[in-house]
Amino acid sequence: MATQVTANAQRSSSFLQIAIALQTLTIFLQAVSAGLLLTSSYGETLHGVGARVMYGASMLYVLAAVLAWKPGGGSPRPVWHASGFLVLASVQVVLGIAHVPSVHLPLGVLMFGLSVLALARR
Repeated sequence: MATQVTANAQRSSSFLQIAIALQTLTIFLQAVSAGLLLTSSYGETLHGVGARVMYGASMLYVLAAVLAWKPGGGSPRPVWHASGFLVLASVQVVLGIAHVPSVHLPLGVLMFGLSVLALARR
């Protein structure tokens, strides 16, 4: 029985790590598409699609954090981190739609840094 619990905890932890890595990658790709937004005709479309994918990755991070916490009885800290990140992603989307680059761009850099930090801590 203890072996089964340990295996489930390891799977949940791996899923959490994959979710954070996916989120980090999507945020990086958003920076790339932001550059394309300034230099090409398809940049706006790519950045818009990327925003949806990044937001989905942030929701996946929350799901992975809950799954890693609840069944294994671990620390709820990753759930708080993931939820905070989803709030930042929501603010980022609103700022992007409102065309407020003076806050949108620095927040994107902050989000990338925090995501890399979360990935390094796993």
